[in-house]
Amino acid sequence: MTAAAGSGRPAYRRIVLKLSGEALAGGQGYGIDPLVLERIASEVRDVSQLGVQIAIVIGGGNIFRGVAASTGGMERATADYMGMLATVINALALQDAIEKAGVQTRVLSAIEMRAVAEPYIRRRSIRHLEKGRVVIFAAGTGNPFFTTDTAGALRAVEIGADLFMKATKVDGVYSADPKVDANAKRLERVTYIEALNRGLQVMDATAISLCMDNKLPIIVFDLTRSGNIKRIVLGETVGSIVSSGG
Repeated sequence: MTAAAGSGRPAYRRIVLKLSGEALAGGQGYGIDPLVLERIASEVRDVSQLGVQIAIVIGGGNIFRGVAASTGGMERATADYMGMLATVINALALQDAIEKAGVQTRVLSAIEMRAVAEPYIRRRSIRHLEKGRVVIFAAGTGNPFFTTDTAGALRAVEIGADLFMKATKVDGVYSADPKVDANAKRLERVTYIEALNRGLQVMDATAISLCMDNKLPIIVFDLTRSGNIKRIVLGETVGSIVSSGG
């Protein structure tokens, strides 16, 4: 962090925000809810206006889930590629909403499709961020068998982000699934090793390990509460932080 909470100055210079595809579906559970898009776009605009560089990684579960299709008999690699294409649809929808909110954006896809997105090139993405554009990373890592959480962690490390923000529907990391276990406790601070050893539902092990190896802090927070993205960027205590501790 580079600023004290409550100072009104951003605590982070460059962040990666990981959104699930399901987040865009809102209450309808499938597809894209225009009201959710609009709210996320306005929050991204507010943070961008603070001078913070924002990159977004988006999932595709509101349109197609590769893992679910593979359990139904489809070849896993094919299912995963289909899931990656779903993330491109979401990225374009997000781009449209953010630009309508008044912020320049660029979609960079790990699978080349030049008619709708730029190919992912690390230095190009950093240049866009430095120019104040919001960068949306689509198509995961471009490889099957990797989650969009892992893609998010990878991109965050590649572009030298200060923070990885994992947006969820709950207000942090819990000792157990709060929907199932009434005794589940919210953990304000967790170490990477703890998250891995206890199997806490933060992200998959590959994503956590990437963050751990590069000392990139993860904040897990509730996206459904308006203003949380800005609160985190300003250094307020929101959700749970996963770091090396100490």
